[in-house]
Amino acid sequence: MDQSTEGVSESAGRAARDLRVAFGLLHRRIREVSETEELTPSQLSALTLVSKSGAATASGLAATEGVRPQSMAAVLAALDQHGLIERNPDPRDGRRQLVTLTDAGRERVEGTRQAREEWLARAFQDQCTEAERQTVIEAMAVLERLTRP
Repeated sequence: MDQSTEGVSESAGRAARDLRVAFGLLHRRIREVSETEELTPSQLSALTLVSKSGAATASGLAATEGVRPQSMAAVLAALDQHGLIERNPDPRDGRRQLVTLTDAGRERVEGTRQAREEWLARAFQDQCTEAERQTVIEAMAVLERLTRP
């Protein structure tokens, strides 16, 4: 077995590089499918994050996204203007506000998710054989195993 200078096999290094590049390209392509002109990538990301977290504070969202609280405040203000989020007092600490999705925000997130899944399913249907799709399913099981602690 050929070892690289980092102490991993050449095939492990190649698999890591190829996967990182492929996932980056796939991520960009999937984002393109559902992007809307009225929301920026930062706004879409924050909207998805609010969807996943349920009720959250602006500072908590900023920490999760790795941005400054001021930047998150600007993103949330834009989402609020679009009617996609609402802010309510935190029942445990009235000085803070909790951000949640409005019905329109939930519809936007679900529509975006559905558009992405439909595009990817159609791409698998149109561009891959059944054997290739089965290979992807098997590879996903391996990747899932890698993500476990």
